[in-house]
Amino acid sequence: MDFKQYIRVQEDFPRKGISFKDVSPLLENPVAYQASIDAMKEIAEKWNPDIIVGPESRGYLFGVPLALAMKKGFLMARKAGKLPGKTLSATYDLEYGQATLEIPAFAVKKGTRVVLVDDLLATGGTFNALIKVLTEAGAEVVGVLTFIELTDLKGRDHFTAPFASIVRYPH
Repeated sequence: MDFKQYIRVQEDFPRKGISFKDVSPLLENPVAYQASIDAMKEIAEKWNPDIIVGPESRGYLFGVPLALAMKKGFLMARKAGKLPGKTLSATYDLEYGQATLEIPAFAVKKGTRVVLVDDLLATGGTFNALIKVLTEAGAEVVGVLTFIELTDLKGRDHFTAPFASIVRYPH
């Protein structure tokens, strides 16, 4: 399936020079959306994860249905201050700012095989933060998977976990 026909590209959003990839048209089309999850499942199954982890909030769009399709659990990596109790956190740089992600301290057991899922890979900062937090918790990140990859930003070069994407754009 040509997934690019279901991605709206908005130039200069959220600021000049950024080319925003909007997956709303994909999500509105149940056949295309299901096909995207099926394509991601085919890749993720090869990594044999115990759980899928996705960052707030757009990582949930692909991570939750993927986890359900694979009959695996899903762990939300939340923005700072959104989780009760003890958390593990990491701060990272975005294309246009900085953010912090947290997971519950009890959520990942030593040796848990994790696949990270998000809608888009740009610079790799979000995944590096998640890899750091999960590795410190004792998990093994066995794969990183995105629906879209911005290849010119070379985000995949900034972490060592196996990586795959479904749709690629130069920027």
